Amino acid sequence: MTSYIFEFIGTAMLILIGNGVVANVVLKGTKGADAGWTGISLAWGIAVFIGVFVSADGSGAHLNPAVSIGLATAGKFSWTMVPGYVVAQILGAMMGNLLIWLTYKKQYDATEDQGALLATFCTSPAIRSPGWNLVSETIGTFVLVFGVFYIAGGAIGEETISLGSLDALPVALLVIGIGFGLGGTTGYAINPARDFGPRLLHAILPLKNKGSSDWQYSWVPIIGPVLGAILAAFAFTLLN
Repeated sequence: MTSYIFEFIGTAMLILIGNGVVANVVLKGTKGADAGWTGISLAWGIAVFIGVFVSADGSGAHLNPAVSIGLATAGKFSWTMVPGYVVAQILGAMMGNLLIWLTYKKQYDATEDQGALLATFCTSPAIRSPGWNLVSETIGTFVLVFGVFYIAGGAIGEETISLGSLDALPVALLVIGIGFGLGGTTGYAINPARDFGPRLLHAILPLKNKGSSDWQYSWVPIIGPVLGAILAAFAFTLLN
């Protein structure tokens, strides 16, 4: 149970800071509108650093169903733990975005742009092409999970892999790199819980000018990251 609690807390912190900067950039009436993509990419790296650092000792700091599935596929994490981790991650992501909504409540009320509102919860493609969007999410998550395998200390040959607090900075830098290099196509969800949980919250909350939660796209940031994680696990296994 401790592991699940820390996955919940770590994921909530991840989303609170990560999507919090999106809210600061795109909502009407904030003081961060000039931060742009650079600010968003850097803040997501900081969000990862905080989430990993807080939860590393308690849960191994997966904070992402794709990471949990990738580690389990490679035999480095128990499949019996995966469902509980995924539920904790989704609920944590919802909690993180709920705190963003409470923080920026007046800005949410003042914002009429439905796309901007949705962007503070979940991802959407710059050019909508589900097949190619899927490719983008798969590649981005492959880079993330493959990197995690090697960042996580003496992972090779060990039965389990867990991120420690000292791994927080390199993982954060990895995510910043993905944001700058690969994030412009889909907003780099690279994490099913990061997208699905907040998207579900968007559908539930009584937002003014809410608009659609874009469920027709929601499968892409779920399937793409899972595929990328599984491919990364196979690649890691073949190389080691």
